[in-house]
Amino acid sequence: MKNAFRTIAIGAAMLAATTLSTAARDLTVVSWGGNFQDAQREIFFKPFAEETGKPVLDESWDGGFGVLQAKVKAGAPNWDVVQVEAEELALGCADGLFEKIDWDKLGGKDKFLPEAVSECGVGAIVWSTAIAYDGAKLAEGPTSWADFWDVQKFPGKRAMRKSAKYTLEFALLADGVGKDEVYGVLATPEGVDRAFRKLDELRPHLVWWEAGAQPLQLLASGEVVMTSAYNGRITGINRSEGKEFKVVWPGSIYAIDSWVILKDAENQDAGQDFITFASMPDNMTKLPGYIAYGLPNTEAAEKVEPRYAAELPTAPENMAAALALDVEFWIDNSEALTERFNAWLAQ
Repeated sequence: MKNAFRTIAIGAAMLAATTLSTAARDLTVVSWGGNFQDAQREIFFKPFAEETGKPVLDESWDGGFGVLQAKVKAGAPNWDVVQVEAEELALGCADGLFEKIDWDKLGGKDKFLPEAVSECGVGAIVWSTAIAYDGAKLAEGPTSWADFWDVQKFPGKRAMRKSAKYTLEFALLADGVGKDEVYGVLATPEGVDRAFRKLDELRPHLVWWEAGAQPLQLLASGEVVMTSAYNGRITGINRSEGKEFKVVWPGSIYAIDSWVILKDAENQDAGQDFITFASMPDNMTKLPGYIAYGLPNTEAAEKVEPRYAAELPTAPENMAAALALDVEFWIDNSEALTERFNAWLAQ
């Protein structure tokens, strides 16, 4: 009888171990989808899986601090590594949503742009939101946000990201505010009113987008004549589909996205290894060949082929015409301005 019980106990233990092993989740990396994530899959996800011998599951999302909050607060998040925007990084780091980064594994912080270094995030790309238009349809396209608002000179619908962030800055630029004064003006009640008055002018001509692939679809279908869009998506579709979409750099806004590891993620060690792999100069420097995002690793940036370098937000002439996203401004004002923006949309 004792032997029988012993056999049953051993069998139960083996079954439990098998169940736990079966339940182990693959490393899950989350990014922004579209041709950007297609590039990441070829440069980072597949090679990392081959090098480690372990599968990588990649998923996409459209952003949102609340999404990250919900996953972590519920416990045992089903995502491990996520690419986040600068505002989400700052808020999530302060709220304890992310694991601390082991910068020793990455070879130290001095290899990265200062803005790409955080205790719980590693810069992945430098990207811009800019005006895009189809050069095959407009021989002389817009050159500024004032042109974006000029429906007499450029008849047709326009598309913008459905958010207060970026939209309000672009409205002030269209109204003649200098790029270095935008956040100072937007920090005042009068400046906010001014931005919304400018949006009122364009409201009948606006289409809103939320996912990064949508503005290019709207542009390709002819539903809009111009749109705000992520610069890398624009050059990406030009390369993959032979489009002639143009980027308007003056008045563009650039920011840094970062890799983070969600707090208590099942595969946090593998996540750290993945971030280290994706941040290696020889791996990162391949990205501009697929899609035109700048590289936060300075050693990688120096290795970018000249034929791609001019298309990046980090090219000196492009950077000089742009403004940097003021992350601290949006952390302080996001709730109030988003509430007003949503109320404006509902009118």
